[in-house]
Amino acid sequence: MIERHFTGRLRRLLKTFPIVCVLGARQCGKTTFIKAALPEWKYLDMEKPSDLTRISQDPEDALNRLKRHFILDEAQQYPEIFSVLRSFVDHNHNTKGQLVLLGSASPSLIKKVSESLAGRAGFLDMTPFHWLEVKGRGRRSTLETLWYRGGFPDAYLKSSNSERIDWFDAYTRTFIERDLSALGIRISAPRMRKLWTMLAHAHGGIWSASQLAASLGVSYHTVNHYTDILEQTFLIRKLPPYYTNIGKRMVKSPKIYFRDTGLLHYFLGVHDPKTLEVHPCRGASWEGFVIEQIVSAFQLHAPGSRAFFRRTAKGAEVDLLIESGSRIIPIEIKLHSAPQKKDVRGLISCMEDLRLSSGYVLYPGSEDYSLGNGITALSAEKILGDARRIVKL
Repeated sequence: MIERHFTGRLRRLLKTFPIVCVLGARQCGKTTFIKAALPEWKYLDMEKPSDLTRISQDPEDALNRLKRHFILDEAQQYPEIFSVLRSFVDHNHNTKGQLVLLGSASPSLIKKVSESLAGRAGFLDMTPFHWLEVKGRGRRSTLETLWYRGGFPDAYLKSSNSERIDWFDAYTRTFIERDLSALGIRISAPRMRKLWTMLAHAHGGIWSASQLAASLGVSYHTVNHYTDILEQTFLIRKLPPYYTNIGKRMVKSPKIYFRDTGLLHYFLGVHDPKTLEVHPCRGASWEGFVIEQIVSAFQLHAPGSRAFFRRTAKGAEVDLLIESGSRIIPIEIKLHSAPQKKDVRGLISCMEDLRLSSGYVLYPGSEDYSLGNGITALSAEKILGDARRIVKL
């Protein structure tokens, strides 16, 4: 089994809060992780009829019998449990690490936690596999393989491309036919797949709901609602713009990315690595892959960090700005064997505007080197394999 790198964060949260909520996209490995991290804890799945019956018949008595050190998976399937959980943890309010909630439908789960368990729960956001988790695990474990296949464990570990495609077929069908329905979204499968495909081709671009709405024949409010659901269920990321009053006109709309490049490639029709090598969206795919790895590392090891991109109205752009404490870290992402200073004019402009002394370029090479003016080109393979080095940039 591939060891996940969330255990330290989980332990810290369990020492701080009575309840820890572990959230992430469906099938990203939450259940496998939590069972491995807490092997002695009792586990109940609210999507399993026998476990749901055990809890729902008399939730107060059921929780008292469980006492502590138990896990409730997909807890939002039984909303009535949250008011009982509040009384349960308040009865032992000085005891930390009483229980763990798992969930993939974050809108409903977070709403219930916010309403009933405010101040009593800490949050851990899980992602599919990261490079630092899979590197060195067999001949197939290369950064390019993870980029192409994506990090969903079942998809990444499939032995063939056809099996991987079948897995994504089943995954998207389940999401459309079951998960969206559970969230109160009524949309036909063909229309949702069309929206997803359009979002794949918009990956890495400035978000424009109006353009997609016109193609789908719905209002931009409807498109925004659907994409909000995809964002809240950890499938896409809207990266907000960073702008300050420096006398320049700035782009103020977010950029949109698929959070998993395997899912992105599925909707782009990239069904083998050779197709990815020549695909027109190759550069945008690499950009999103690196952004997701970096942002997740900061969220895990430097909580409170925020991620942005920056683009002036004249097109000077930096792919990623990380705001961590008092630091602003500008990062440009290039799919180039040896980036030069002429390739990073947007980064240079950003550093001048914001008076930053250091900037970074991540590229798919093997060596780190200086471009001058405080700019360092970093090997993506090396830096993405060391989360603690990432947060110290």
